[in-house]
Amino acid sequence: MTEDQREPTGEQTQPVNLEHTVPLSAFPPPTGVPYTELPMAPAPGRSGPAESAAAFPGASPERPDGSGDGPEGRPHGARNGRWGGGLVAAMVGVVMLAALLGGTAGAWIATRGSSAAGASAVLPVPQPGTTARPSGSIAGIASRALPSVVTLKVKGADGQGTGSGFVLKSDGFILTNNHVVAGAAATGSITVEFADGSQLPAKIVGRDASYDLAVVRVQRSGLPVLPLGSSASVVVGDEVIAVGAPLGLESTVTSGIVSALNRPVTPGGSDTDPAFINAIQTDDAINPGNSGGPLLDMSGRVIGVNSAIARIPGSNPLDNGQSGSIGVGFAIPSDQARKTAEQLIATGKASHPVIGVILDTAYDGPGVRIADSPKDGRDPVTKGGPADRAGLKPGDVIVKFNGRVISDPDQLVVAIRAKAVGETVELTVRRGSGERTVKMVLQAATD
Repeated sequence: MTEDQREPTGEQTQPVNLEHTVPLSAFPPPTGVPYTELPMAPAPGRSGPAESAAAFPGASPERPDGSGDGPEGRPHGARNGRWGGGLVAAMVGVVMLAALLGGTAGAWIATRGSSAAGASAVLPVPQPGTTARPSGSIAGIASRALPSVVTLKVKGADGQGTGSGFVLKSDGFILTNNHVVAGAAATGSITVEFADGSQLPAKIVGRDASYDLAVVRVQRSGLPVLPLGSSASVVVGDEVIAVGAPLGLESTVTSGIVSALNRPVTPGGSDTDPAFINAIQTDDAINPGNSGGPLLDMSGRVIGVNSAIARIPGSNPLDNGQSGSIGVGFAIPSDQARKTAEQLIATGKASHPVIGVILDTAYDGPGVRIADSPKDGRDPVTKGGPADRAGLKPGDVIVKFNGRVISDPDQLVVAIRAKAVGETVELTVRRGSGERTVKMVLQAATD
């Protein structure tokens, strides 16, 4: 039994069927903000809002008595009512004549040699422009990234929908979210559509629910690869670009900033199969269908895989009015995506680091407490595991992980899952009135 097999509280979250969408937990609890796994977009239809025409009001009618705005019914600036209006008309005529002469002269120059009588005026032809943009601009980055971003059309027992992905290796390997392809894992089909409109069937190479990542493959070589960047170098305020198929709209580009880092988010279909994401938070507009698409830095490198969005507290995830972006989205860091993708390509599955404890989710004090009694016949501290070798005991309270304060069981699990098997971590543990800091080497989960 590992730390992510937590002691049940009796309040189990029920999955919500929204094209593979489920409600998520909010972290930390005081915020009260629920999260939802970024769902697949339903298959697009043909209907759309009707166009409306704008009405332009005409000139106000003259007054019945013929009066104007000036004294005695005369317009401002007129010396008398007899020729003041004629003067204005003459001035307007001069302006119009000048404009007509200019336009006519231009048309004559453009069409000299043709008969003036009965000839139509020809407007000047605009000079040809250019669509080239600086390489570091949003447009420049988008033009390079779009050929590497794909739309996944998935059919399964629960229905059909669309998600996003991007080319990881030129010989057909594509990275996406596990929740995008999970519906077709047992039965169903996955079709990959490329930016040029071509389509190919795809097969799942490997997937991992815990990290919400999956790799699929198509039989095509020479695909343009989207380079992975380092999420460890990302800071709050960095500009980012999301590319994908929100609501089934392929090759959509949006932009924003990184609004927070190390945000613990746990999307998943059930308590027994959750995902643990130490997420990059962004205000970039991502919506259902962006799942699995890349979050790019301003060098065009992938620094995250879009996976989840926040929803307004108390809103129903089945309500389409609340299912879109509210400016709070989450992406799996690229450093985690790289490690997991390499394992999925090599073995079809990913390893999960653990410390070997069962956490007491009923505890509501500061820190995270290790259960003080066996659960389902399993010891709270796994014998011979990392925590046991470091001297941790049942009832100990973990207050810090690598120097960061820990206040929620899922926050601890997310922090552990963000590390690699074999990595050394540091925990600050409280026992009674005393605290001590211990080091331990993470090991792979065995169940």
